[in-house]
Amino acid sequence: MAHIPEMESDCQSCAALCCIALAFDEGEDFAFDKPAGLPCPNLDENLACQHYNHLEDAGFPGCVRYECRGAGQRVTQEVFDGDTWRATPAITGPMLEAFATMRRIHDGIELLLVAERLDLPDSYEEEREILLELYAPEEKWTEDSLAAFATSEAPGRLAKFLPRLRDFV
Repeated sequence: MAHIPEMESDCQSCAALCCIALAFDEGEDFAFDKPAGLPCPNLDENLACQHYNHLEDAGFPGCVRYECRGAGQRVTQEVFDGDTWRATPAITGPMLEAFATMRRIHDGIELLLVAERLDLPDSYEEEREILLELYAPEEKWTEDSLAAFATSEAPGRLAKFLPRLRDFV
């Protein structure tokens, strides 16, 4: 049986993973360039954004629109037991890798949940349910299980399944 996680971001339960993992390109969405893998200079010592309550006015509407679908807090709380890259710098790389994989997992879960609303033939519904169990297992994710998922057949299987739904949309 699939275990559907919280699918909305909870910044208070995250280690500001989007603020370190993602690159910013100066323009309409971001006031400056920031390469992926470096912390945003707007983060304070507690991993809170200094502009959180006025991001748009500060030139960061891209931050307002970004939604990790719960991947950030899940990596922080479930995979790394509440630890942060700032408190334990040695986990920065593994945490960013886990975040990238978890974002793909949560994107897949969202697509599979949307597909549930379609009038699918039984064989398609069975495949959707199997995929959902692969993307949302009952067991907690670990660094190892995330790494194994990234190289498993599941992402390719989902990529082949989704175009087949075109006729049911």
